[in-house]
Amino acid sequence: MLLAHSGGVDSCVLAHIFLNKQINFSVAHCNFKLRAKASDQDLEFVKKWCHQHQIPFYFKNFNLKEYMAVNKKSTQEAARDLRYEWFQNLKVELQYDVLATAHHLNDQLETFLINSVRGTGISGLLGIPQTEKIIRPLDAVPKKEILNYAEKHKIVWREDSSNAKNVYLRNKIRQQVILPLLRIKPQAPENFENTLKNLSQAKEFIHLQLNRLKKQIFKDNGKIIHIDIENLNKQKPLNFCLHHWFSPFGFKVKEVEKLLHTNSGKVILSSTHRLIRDRTELLLTPLIEENRFLITIDIEKRNQKLPFGLDMKTKNLVFKETWMSSEAFLDKDLLKNPLQIRTYKKGDYFYPCGMRGKKLISKFFKDEKYSLLEKEKQLLLFSQNKIVWVIGKRCDRRFIANPKTKNKILMRLAE
Repeated sequence: MLLAHSGGVDSCVLAHIFLNKQINFSVAHCNFKLRAKASDQDLEFVKKWCHQHQIPFYFKNFNLKEYMAVNKKSTQEAARDLRYEWFQNLKVELQYDVLATAHHLNDQLETFLINSVRGTGISGLLGIPQTEKIIRPLDAVPKKEILNYAEKHKIVWREDSSNAKNVYLRNKIRQQVILPLLRIKPQAPENFENTLKNLSQAKEFIHLQLNRLKKQIFKDNGKIIHIDIENLNKQKPLNFCLHHWFSPFGFKVKEVEKLLHTNSGKVILSSTHRLIRDRTELLLTPLIEENRFLITIDIEKRNQKLPFGLDMKTKNLVFKETWMSSEAFLDKDLLKNPLQIRTYKKGDYFYPCGMRGKKLISKFFKDEKYSLLEKEKQLLLFSQNKIVWVIGKRCDRRFIANPKTKNKILMRLAE
């Protein structure tokens, strides 16, 4: 276990408990240098305690101001980002199972109030989250009990002078809201613990019901999630459901709601996923960097292994009047080696077999009733930028073999 230790009373008490319980743990200390010498003294204090008790100790000095300037974040946000990133790296590098922090019940109450005035849902009201990898052993313990424990066991700690200053929102909440509240209602933290339990049960029930509904509406075939729009629109309250189902993929409710009432083909993107309006459904897929020029094929090379389930024959071919759409019977002398396979680009056109004139691939897709994803996945075989075959669908008549063709080539797509 890795213990995040600031040198304050909360982490000193938790370290003392771990030590008394003979828990195998190490200590990690962050020095943000926000209080000049006092910050360095915190570091030396924690380091000395660890040395005294033979506890493995790790520390890191951070350039907080530079990080704040580059990432345009507040002091507390920047410090939180940096310390948890470092904690995670330590865990991975040194193979720790769990990170422990000394957040307590009063911290939970502060977070509840901060999130409630910012505007949040049940998850935000539940305070500082605990996971399998990050535990908070004191999160149900009021601050006064921590102080009582420290006094009883004569624990020495470092006092952070910035905690008494009303510089940050959390400090203002603590000094101007929590402390007056405790004078009026000393049992407020204990009562608040019951509130957290009730909220947690409500969240569990709501998520269970939402996940049941999601299984009815979201159909995952392993590559694409198909979402029935009519069924989705029936859910009430719709925005609440949209938030729960789509925010984990990085989408905002307003964007998804607009997509429900727009034309087919419209797309919205998050940092990780793409959501497409396709007629009567939404299509949800992970973002994959497109590579339009996929591969080249040397038609002179023998016994080569072709991609995408294709094979190629040049020997013992007999002319037939009709071929299946999964086959391309071509005049090899009309092809310019090597051939290319890629996906569709705007403006691509071909001369379809069995038709007069030329046709835009986009128009062909429309006639074939392709979905947007089907359009993007359709592979095209090219000879010097001229389409030879819409693979698995239709050949370009300029390249097909006829009874007089001397050098024939057959390409076949496995069914």
